[in-house]
Amino acid sequence: MATRPWIADAAPTAPRSRTSGVLGRVVGLVVALIVVSGAVLLWTLGSSSDVMSAGGVRTVDLLGIWSVSYEPRAPSVATVVGSVALGVVFAAAAALVERIVLDRSRRSNDGTTKVLAPRVVMAATRGVYAGPVTVTVLIPAHDEAASIGATLRSLQMQEPAPDRVIVVADNCTDDTADIARAHGAEVFVTVGNEHKKAGALNQVLRGLLGDMGDNDVVMCMDADTVLDAGFLEAGIQRFTNDRALMAIGGLFYGEEGHGLLGQLQRNEYVRYSREIRRRRGRVFVLTGTASMFRARALRTVAANRGGLLPGVEGDVYDVIALTEDNELTLAIKSLGGLMASPDRCRVVTELMPTWRHLWTQRLRWQRGALENLGAYGPAPSMLRYWAQQLGIGYSVIALSSFWLLILLTVLSSDGWIWFPFWIGVGGIFAVDRVVSVWSGGRRARLLALLIVPELLYDVFLDVVYVKGILDITFARTADWGHVRRDQPELAADALRVERVESGRPMEVVA
Repeated sequence: MATRPWIADAAPTAPRSRTSGVLGRVVGLVVALIVVSGAVLLWTLGSSSDVMSAGGVRTVDLLGIWSVSYEPRAPSVATVVGSVALGVVFAAAAALVERIVLDRSRRSNDGTTKVLAPRVVMAATRGVYAGPVTVTVLIPAHDEAASIGATLRSLQMQEPAPDRVIVVADNCTDDTADIARAHGAEVFVTVGNEHKKAGALNQVLRGLLGDMGDNDVVMCMDADTVLDAGFLEAGIQRFTNDRALMAIGGLFYGEEGHGLLGQLQRNEYVRYSREIRRRRGRVFVLTGTASMFRARALRTVAANRGGLLPGVEGDVYDVIALTEDNELTLAIKSLGGLMASPDRCRVVTELMPTWRHLWTQRLRWQRGALENLGAYGPAPSMLRYWAQQLGIGYSVIALSSFWLLILLTVLSSDGWIWFPFWIGVGGIFAVDRVVSVWSGGRRARLLALLIVPELLYDVFLDVVYVKGILDITFARTADWGHVRRDQPELAADALRVERVESGRPMEVVA
């Protein structure tokens, strides 16, 4: 591949070899081994001492008509205090490590490896006016005739409006391109693309980035996504106020419909957005639903592919990655880039209509996340993501053990026995589940209060996690999956999410 001038001039690179293929293949097993070892250690420590208070099954009559059996035993005070303390220590340690990594990245003057670090960018742009912030929107679309119209209408409602809107028609067999033109958008038709969304975006970006300045922003959004009316205004303001900011990720919420499965997904997305707000905008993933990138960041990523970063030089997106959005997040963070998810940048996105579609989507997400760990290795900027995968792995063991113990208790008892201590713990858990989806409305709260449906949903996701580890280990071919819609289901007024009344800006710290 010929080197383009904007690649050669982007930044000096210090080549670093990609993580070995061996780690890429066994990364799932490495995560599983660490998780199982930790669980066995905790079990050993717990079983080596007297962790339960004295007790025995007792029976009481309620109102003379109902005989209730209960088990008064509970974990000892030392066990409870020790467990809580251990959890606090782990959480504090993870937060401390993340803070140290972020602070080092933000304060770095290393213009060789941390080429997007705030200090490096601020020094390079000091005294230079790059003009007002402009926004070019790229919408990769494969047979999205049913939803592309609503997506483009939501862009037309933005104030200010984007400077350009380009629909990237990728191997379409329907009227996606014609509908896009009818809505005033430019259309870029891919040629010979075999690399899905990542390949389509790489094709159009090759012709765009060379002519863009430091205040020119590229927004990549899915063709099944509707923006909140204030999205672009908030994004432009943040880029204008902070020239070191490299990317902004949207907070995503689920569309209406799809019954119980749809509500389960909406609850999941509401909790994610709530967590990001509590983290004051620190980004986990620059979601593909809608994210904004400074052109400097994308050029620098492309220039460092094959050296500091996995991939092929000149490609913004790594076409090998199953989760290209997550991989691009890691690429920008690895180069020291500053990013945020402001609360006003909200979108409504497509939900999976069936369990089969959800299985395919989440298997791709989970497997992609694990493969990204293998590609980047245990670098400091990756510690947060390693901790996240280890946490998911531990939840698999904890939740499966929970259901197994319930089953064994039911099978080994002559009648139903109540456990007051665990009922109390369950009550606290239920309150937390309801509070965490409060902004999602009454249906979200009712579903959370029932507990069992969401626990079974979590079991489903845990099975996906285990399947992802097995597929990576045995090098099975991944299925991308695509939901073909026959009727439009997204509408510009579909966004019904909580507003933050304080109006306080979110701190950019990621």
